Amino acid sequence: MTRVLLINGSPTAISRSAALLDHSRRGLEAAGLEIHHTSILEFPAEDLVQARYASESFAPFVAAVAAASGIIVSTPVYKASFSGGLKALLDILPQDALLGKAILPLASAGTISHLLAIDYALKPVLSVLGARDIEQGVFAVDDQFEKTESGYTLKPELVDRLDRNLGYLISRVRP
Repeated sequence: MTRVLLINGSPTAISRSAALLDHSRRGLEAAGLEIHHTSILEFPAEDLVQARYASESFAPFVAAVAAASGIIVSTPVYKASFSGGLKALLDILPQDALLGKAILPLASAGTISHLLAIDYALKPVLSVLGARDIEQGVFAVDDQFEKTESGYTLKPELVDRLDRNLGYLISRVRP
């Protein structure tokens, strides 16, 4: 079964980044794909910040990346770039860890002024890790989400864009 890894780069458990991944997970499951999920919150902060590449805490993550046919990376945008925690996690990966994998980057920010963060910040790092099949990505702003008691839901125009990109990813990872 094709496996897709979802990576949450948000430093908060309830976030717009998590809402994007939750919607993605439902779409991937409906397509019959196996899903594995990870978050920067699952790793010891000391290991991330001090770049302890040999830490056993990263072994399951590195193995999940290796086993995945597709990867969805979701991150908030801070200061025109993706989260520092996500950068620290990606730094753990071997040089060609993303080679041959379909990648879908997702980002959320407070305003449209950070629209190019996926293209100018995240995609170059993914490329350095060997990614060649990177989807356009989905950038969302705060007003494209509805706040609920348990988190966030996506408004219809965001659902349409995300579903379209999920369709592209699914077509690339299916055998």
